[in-house]
Amino acid sequence: MPYIHLETACTLARAALRVSEPNPRVGCVLTTPGGTLLGQGHTQEAGGPHAEIMALRDAAAHGHTVQGATAYVTLEPCSHHGRTGPCCDALLAAGIQKVVATNTDPNPLVAGQGFDRLRAAGVAVEVLAPDHPLAIQSRELNIGFFSRMVRKVPWVRMKIAASLDGKTALPNGTSQWITSPEARADGHAWRARSSAVLTGIGTVLQDRPRLDVRLVTTQRQPHLVVVDSALQTPLDSPIFIEGRQLFIYAALEDAAKAKALSAKGATVIYLPGRHTDGAATHKVDLTAMLRDLGQREINELHVEAGHKLNGSFVREGLVDELLIYLAPKLMGQGADMAHFGPLTNLAQALQLDFKSTDMVGPDLRILARVTGRDDF
Repeated sequence: MPYIHLETACTLARAALRVSEPNPRVGCVLTTPGGTLLGQGHTQEAGGPHAEIMALRDAAAHGHTVQGATAYVTLEPCSHHGRTGPCCDALLAAGIQKVVATNTDPNPLVAGQGFDRLRAAGVAVEVLAPDHPLAIQSRELNIGFFSRMVRKVPWVRMKIAASLDGKTALPNGTSQWITSPEARADGHAWRARSSAVLTGIGTVLQDRPRLDVRLVTTQRQPHLVVVDSALQTPLDSPIFIEGRQLFIYAALEDAAKAKALSAKGATVIYLPGRHTDGAATHKVDLTAMLRDLGQREINELHVEAGHKLNGSFVREGLVDELLIYLAPKLMGQGADMAHFGPLTNLAQALQLDFKSTDMVGPDLRILARVTGRDDF
């Protein structure tokens, strides 16, 4: 492959999958003009060094000079002062003479300015075409970051565990465990890559879940979001975990309960929906909630909710893709994946594209994307 070092950079970027939120997952490889490896690295935790800085440090630790070197990066080097200084300035100071990148940074504060600054200083810059496999791969790795920067809302991934006939719980509410331990561990891996996990008050009350990452190793726990219109979250709920941010979205104000929840560490946000006449509803405005989460730097939102809240997300056109685990069993009656409709014709059905189908233990994992959803 002509971009073997860029392929290595993409592999490095995956190592930042459970580390770098809310920053994008980026890898960087530094080589001599002839292709000899000098240094490599990936983005660290927010406020920590970016991939380019880690690669420069790695080269220095091995006693290599990078004067005249080539940098292979999976995203345009940043050109602004955020939590850290501009990476393009660090590359220029180090004497890098060529930069090969997979994607332009969608952040309006960068958006080509990093490349422009490098070119203005005499650095050769090469950017892959958007349809190049490595460009697609690195963009997919950062689909939530691209979504937040371009659409101003997180990428919404809805996770569902169901029987082969699409049931997520028995009529009496029993749902643990439909799928296998392997599928549950895989689901935790998807939780770990998300910025935040979202659920509804029904799940909080019925299942008393923690909704944290326990079955895979991670350096950070995703935030938790609860849609709780009437502030019914119990103060002794297991969702209160020290050090984890908890956002509770409500529609009906209850000052005393809000104060008690805040004392437990939660952030309570009121976002009631509106009727056509302007009067407030008793439900949270989910569209406004996503915009608010985007402003709170949530890139990927991992939804694990019941069929009613799932149905609301589908009905309002807020789902980007579905992560479905199907167990090889039939359950007959019970809760569906998402309750919405009824539809009057098949053209109204939510159209999906299968992105992947894989066996996870005895279960089938399907990643299905809403058709055209990634066209931004």
